[in-house]
Amino acid sequence: MTATVPAAPGPLLLGVRHHGPGSARAVRAALEAARPAAVLIEGPPEGDALLPLAADPGMRPPVALLAHAAADPGRAAFWPLAEFSPEWVAIRWAQEAGVPVRFIDLPAAHSLAAEQHPGDAGDPDAAGDPEAAGPGSVRIDPLAVLAETAGYDDPERWWEDVVEHRGAGRADPLAPFEALGEAMGALREAYGDGGHARDLVREAYMRQKMRAAKREFGAAYAVVCGAWHVPALRAKTTAAADRALLAGLPKVKVETAWVPWTHRRLARAGGYGAGITSPGWYGHLFTAPDRPVERWLTRIAGLLRAEDRQVSSAHVIEAVRLADTLAAMRGRPLPGLSETLEAARAVMCDGSDIPLALIEDRLVVGDLLGEVPETAPMVPLQRDLGRLQRSLRLKPEAQDRELELDLRKDSDAAKSLLLHRLLLLGIGWGTPTVSRGSTGTFRETWRLCWEPELSVRVAEAAVWGNTVQAAATARAEADATAAAELGEVTSLAERCLLAGLSEALPAVLRALADRAALDTDVARLAKALPALARSLRYGDVRGTDTAALGTVAAGLAERICVALPPACAAGLDADGAAELRNHLDAVHGAIGLLGHAPDGPGGADRPDVPEPAEPGLPERWAAVLRTLAGRDTVPGLIRGRAARLLLDEGRLAPEETARLMGLALSPAAGPVDAAGWIEGFAGGGAGGGTLLVHDERLLGLIDTWLTGVPEGAFTDVLPLLRRTFGAYEPGVRRSLGELVRRGPGGGTAGSGSAGAIEGFAPDLDEARADAVVPLVRLLLGTAA
Repeated sequence: MTATVPAAPGPLLLGVRHHGPGSARAVRAALEAARPAAVLIEGPPEGDALLPLAADPGMRPPVALLAHAAADPGRAAFWPLAEFSPEWVAIRWAQEAGVPVRFIDLPAAHSLAAEQHPGDAGDPDAAGDPEAAGPGSVRIDPLAVLAETAGYDDPERWWEDVVEHRGAGRADPLAPFEALGEAMGALREAYGDGGHARDLVREAYMRQKMRAAKREFGAAYAVVCGAWHVPALRAKTTAAADRALLAGLPKVKVETAWVPWTHRRLARAGGYGAGITSPGWYGHLFTAPDRPVERWLTRIAGLLRAEDRQVSSAHVIEAVRLADTLAAMRGRPLPGLSETLEAARAVMCDGSDIPLALIEDRLVVGDLLGEVPETAPMVPLQRDLGRLQRSLRLKPEAQDRELELDLRKDSDAAKSLLLHRLLLLGIGWGTPTVSRGSTGTFRETWRLCWEPELSVRVAEAAVWGNTVQAAATARAEADATAAAELGEVTSLAERCLLAGLSEALPAVLRALADRAALDTDVARLAKALPALARSLRYGDVRGTDTAALGTVAAGLAERICVALPPACAAGLDADGAAELRNHLDAVHGAIGLLGHAPDGPGGADRPDVPEPAEPGLPERWAAVLRTLAGRDTVPGLIRGRAARLLLDEGRLAPEETARLMGLALSPAAGPVDAAGWIEGFAGGGAGGGTLLVHDERLLGLIDTWLTGVPEGAFTDVLPLLRRTFGAYEPGVRRSLGELVRRGPGGGTAGSGSAGAIEGFAPDLDEARADAVVPLVRLLLGTAA
């Protein structure tokens, strides 16, 4: 049983390190010994109404107190608390002991209203940092100064030795706080505010709250705050002087709530200024009942075993011995984090840094995500999001995970709608990624990771509605009205279809039609069409009515067909031609979707394939490509690409292709323009290298042209050619090099034909080609 310490003449000042397990244990021991009548804690007073929730069984740290401006939720600050935070331990002790507990720091109403600057409320983590400094100030790290004074080069290692590894059962539980207070007093005398100019105002407010507590409870109260503030709170100042410091502070209306936090965001590497380097390790030190080193190395062994590494109990025993030996050699009372990691690296990781990085990520930092009870105050949008997460079994997790969705299943389709709606609202819980297993439109792959600041994004989005669907609909309609370019509206239409926001589509389509009618820039029109084509396809997969969208897309395609040839002949430079070439590819794919008539069983009656938006559109587009391929005033890059697209579609005969190439590579053509034609025809990763391997005539034309390029012009065309041929697969490049080395008609006697090249027959073997047709039909689902 802990002996009661006689009450000191003044308040009990417990200076701590934020998120320090040693400080947390010492705070509990000091409170148990002193039994104060009230507990005051560094934190925003607006959070007092939320303190009773800390005793709710559903509240599981790490959590954070969120305060944001009511009129501008984006101006927010966090005060994170972990299970091993001294402030959290003090809150829980006061609730268990039945004594009042209150926050006494400067109200968030003042701190959020202060002028914004880097490190303030614009950055939620930094704003929540009680030690944030003003602009241009030179800050000191008190722990670093004390560690250097004691002869340590690492503040974390010094803190572990003097606090975390301090033996239990000391006669006086208040002695550590007195020693730390004296050390901080010496630092404040030497460095003043230490670059923390804002602390002077905060400390004045804390002293005012302490005076109020003295009037209510007498001197029998305790204050838990950062050790840096203890000398200032102990200083003899007048109430008038403190009121003068607080006079005229700006103020805004704020709202507060508890939100889940993560160990990763407690880490200093996550951007939190008052953070620690190893929250997972500190959490282990605080919760381990005994033998922390042995238990820690056992956890490391369990992690490595889960990753299929061969780790036995003998490894754990040897690692413990090595850690103890390292601590003894370095004069440390117990092995610290550095000793245990070095032992694990040598014994369990075979000296490799790769598994050690996994240990540091999963255990030293960790991905523990706190929980807040459902009864906690929250905005209606947050409550609706929580309801959807529970009904869809999409539990927020701090660790990245991949989610595969099959949109033909109702539950997966509902998950997809929720994630797309959240993206529309700027809540990036999920990020779409490329599926490794399928490229079909019925599949989606998401990467999910819940970050604490998403709670701020939810609060910001609450202005749009009380439910996720209503808020996303209102946001989409507002974005459609405010969109400045056609491409923004087409992208928004696609996102609305993916999110199933049929109520927002009329407003988006009106904005789309208005901007499409007024926009005359063919580049913007070409940029907008692919998104509309994708919207038609995805909308059909989700059973959405896209007839109006198809009409707009068809009209846009018609305007592109009319405007593209003049735009390509308008004296384009190299960059402009490259941009239009990209647009040409995108429009070609989009028109293929818009004008596609489905094949296979059921034909156009198949319910899972969209009806053609414009049946005659492919023919008109082919005419445009023919115009571009045959017009001398069009840059060679675009002429070559148009010829290639026609050839791939079967609309250009091989003989005609050879004729166009011969004209483009004739001596009358400039070398740079001819090289651009080759890049457009054979480049772009569209299988051009394979085409040249199998068509000796086209390869011969390019070879003949290249050998005839004048020496002075060769250096000009070389970068273009390297870019074209360098994009081919290594096997394709080897085949092309072999064919060029042998030259035309370089076949051997064993090739079967005097004019054939080794490895290639002179003509197509139709019998061998027909042999794969049944298998291809089976794969495509068109077999009889």
